[in-house]
Amino acid sequence: MPTKAELINLSRSGKAVHLNFQEPCHSWTDDLPVCPLSGVGFSINQKYRADGLRWEEHAFEDRSFHFRYDENTYFYGVFDGHVGTKAADFAMQRMPAEILLGQLKGKEKDEEIREVLQQAFLAVEKGFFESIDDLLAEKENLRLQLQGLRTIEALKQFPEVVERLKSVTEEIQSGTTAVVALILKNKLYLANVGDSRALLCKEDENMKTSIVQLSPDHIFSNEDELLRLSQLGLDVEKIRNQQKSGLQNCTRCIGNYTVKGGYKEFDNLSDAQDEPIIAEPDIVGGIKMDEKSKFLLLMSDGLYRSLEEATGSLNVNAMLVNMVLEQFSEQSTLNGVAQAVVDKVLRIHHDAFLRDTHNPRRCQKRDDITLMIRNFNCPLPNAHSTSIGSASKVVEGDTSEHNNTLSGINSIDSSFLDGKTPFFMNDATSLTSTSESAGPQVLFQSATDMSLDEEGRIKSYVDFSDFYSAVAKAYEGGLVPKDWLKPES
Repeated sequence: MPTKAELINLSRSGKAVHLNFQEPCHSWTDDLPVCPLSGVGFSINQKYRADGLRWEEHAFEDRSFHFRYDENTYFYGVFDGHVGTKAADFAMQRMPAEILLGQLKGKEKDEEIREVLQQAFLAVEKGFFESIDDLLAEKENLRLQLQGLRTIEALKQFPEVVERLKSVTEEIQSGTTAVVALILKNKLYLANVGDSRALLCKEDENMKTSIVQLSPDHIFSNEDELLRLSQLGLDVEKIRNQQKSGLQNCTRCIGNYTVKGGYKEFDNLSDAQDEPIIAEPDIVGGIKMDEKSKFLLLMSDGLYRSLEEATGSLNVNAMLVNMVLEQFSEQSTLNGVAQAVVDKVLRIHHDAFLRDTHNPRRCQKRDDITLMIRNFNCPLPNAHSTSIGSASKVVEGDTSEHNNTLSGINSIDSSFLDGKTPFFMNDATSLTSTSESAGPQVLFQSATDMSLDEEGRIKSYVDFSDFYSAVAKAYEGGLVPKDWLKPES
């Protein structure tokens, strides 16, 4: 694996960086610090049964990252893979390399940043197709071995070849949506392909939360996408009727070589004068982040589509934002907020299935779900004093606020144990040594008093005298079983 400096030099020189991003070994992105102002919730796909049992139709195919590269640069992404995880895994690891390894250096204007994002998407797809060159060659070789045989004959004579051909074909079909958010010097830039979604919530002049969907859904019912496809010579009505090409319903994605390399073989795409399914992203930004910015949501389509199907609502964005605001007032961490919203949508969707007595029922299954929350200025009133990600009223550039957020975990000092400063526990109660505190007390000596006794042991810093006194009184009152060992007086 090349070093970070080597990767930067390669990217600046314009040379291709060939890395095996599919190996389950250590990735350079594993060393990037996770952004403490973000949280993620998720759920694997499920299919329901009337008897209450559920099962997964496939492995979890969503991927995500949330990085704090430096004090001025934050990068987030959600990827919804289809036909396996190959493309989503590749994009999750390669996208940061195409953004954070020197490409932003010297870029100040919004159009320059947007150009970096656009080229990153195209470079990721190009790199992915280069990574499957061997699979494409193997597929052609396997097809030649079966040439001239009917399917039943091939299965009887060469079952292993048929099985391998199926596996290779699925890997080649792998693709993914992508929605990424870059916060650079307090400006937000958003890029997406596919139907994963981004919502930005801000406070308007009337102190109410306004919702802006920053990402268009690149699907076959999107009028802008239909216009683009019609300009390529395609029959829009035919596209509206089929609503799908191959194994996907998105008009833009990363990967899926089967459609992009062979779109002429698909009835609703065969008349296109150029590539109809593309990896070119829609990009917005920079959007200035200020004290009115509340939070950003990135999500795979499994979240909002499950809510749409269960409720029939056409305004699920508002429903999801209301759920997020509700959980901000109840949870203590951003991961807790995100997961609580996901769990609530799961219950709504499953309840809709149970209530529906028709055959077939609606809401019979749901897809993988990922929800990422990036907090700006939405308070977490129940956040613990030692909780990462609970910062509120933070605007990028104020590094002292970020440092304060992290100090609770990494540098608990003796003031927490000096009998003066409350130490907050998981239930938000505090342990102090002051006589004014109500209820049971644990008395701490100063954590700096670590002198040794005559036997060379550290003296006890917890006073159990009250406990022993209470036990002795219990013995005297006959409240302790006789077979218990009586403590020494």
